[in-house]
Amino acid sequence: MCGHNLTRRNFISKSGLIIGGSYAALACPPILKELVAWIDGFPVSAHGKSYQDIPLARYWVSTDSPNVDYLKCHSVSEVGDKTGFDHEKKFVKCLLCAQGCVMEENEHGKCRARMNVDGKLRSLVYGKPIAIHVDPIEKKPFFHFLPGSQAYSLATAGCPLSCQFCQNWQISQARPEDYPVKSVPPDEIVRDTRSQDVRVIAFTYNEPTVFIEYLTDIARLARKKDIRSVLVSCGFMNPEPLREMCDILDAIKIDLKGFSADFYRRVCGAELKPVLRSIKQVSKSKAHLEIVNLVVPTLNDSDKMMNDLSSWIAGEVGSDVPVHFTRFHPDYRVLNLPPTPISILERARDIAMSKGIHYAFVGNVPGHPGNSTYCPSCGKTVIKRTGFFVVELHLKDCRCEYCGRAIAGVWK
Repeated sequence: MCGHNLTRRNFISKSGLIIGGSYAALACPPILKELVAWIDGFPVSAHGKSYQDIPLARYWVSTDSPNVDYLKCHSVSEVGDKTGFDHEKKFVKCLLCAQGCVMEENEHGKCRARMNVDGKLRSLVYGKPIAIHVDPIEKKPFFHFLPGSQAYSLATAGCPLSCQFCQNWQISQARPEDYPVKSVPPDEIVRDTRSQDVRVIAFTYNEPTVFIEYLTDIARLARKKDIRSVLVSCGFMNPEPLREMCDILDAIKIDLKGFSADFYRRVCGAELKPVLRSIKQVSKSKAHLEIVNLVVPTLNDSDKMMNDLSSWIAGEVGSDVPVHFTRFHPDYRVLNLPPTPISILERARDIAMSKGIHYAFVGNVPGHPGNSTYCPSCGKTVIKRTGFFVVELHLKDCRCEYCGRAIAGVWK
């Protein structure tokens, strides 16, 4: 099959099985689920190319590699006195994110963006953006990083999480093969950014860590052209790849989706601890950090959750990190819940400020006073926002124009 330009989406679409843009397997009889699972097993080509021609990924180890460190895949108790393991198949373990996927040949990782091809891990998304837009930087949201700037924003398919409330699920939960797009090399992204007179590139919409090879190549070229690069992330990557990204990125926004390990497992298909580790790692780097908590009614909106989350941020990261409490709107697999009541967002913001967090915001509620930045000393508005737009800016040399208090952020 590798020589044919056949994808699951093309096959199912031709069979009339697409329902509302999503795979029929989400809401179809068992026989169709079996059909989709059967199609998943095909080692089909990606965008008309043989998988052998797709770029190698980084951050992985293979049983087919010489002098492989067995502890990358096996525990100390498994290794014991052994000096090696014999494997009938060429397994690959991905070391990019905390899922730690171990893949047989022709198998994708949980992110769907990386695949074991003959004992080597390949990136199916290198140079394959499926969404490109120019957005206000405030939409990411970054409120304390170059306010009023425009951000050239791009995404590929794939994400290691499976959040049931995902707002971009058509991108994040897709496979690269589902979107036949032309290849766009890193230098073309940088040239297009400059041609639109935009000074920031944002890696966003899906989980950009899955295209780290593409991301870092773009960011390094962009830095040479005096273009900043920012990351909008779930924070589920391992420390080594995050270290590389912190070195080349100017700002990182991490979604702290809740403050409960059970919530992360049940609702996001992930773990909380790696996200907390990533937030602490970014906070100690040179990259500017902001944190977002999407508040979903009944799932992560309890006072205990908010108190624990805010206490941890204040104690482990510091009081100057901007924290956004963002309004949920029904989407993906959580269509039964209402939009977050504004009163709950206000309560979350009040709790955060009571814990000493200086810059707490209400998000996705245009015109709310909680959209704006206030001086922690004199209380006056230093950045007034309406929706994603800055309408007043009262900063002078990175300080409050009224009392001279330094306001944490990147302002120029």
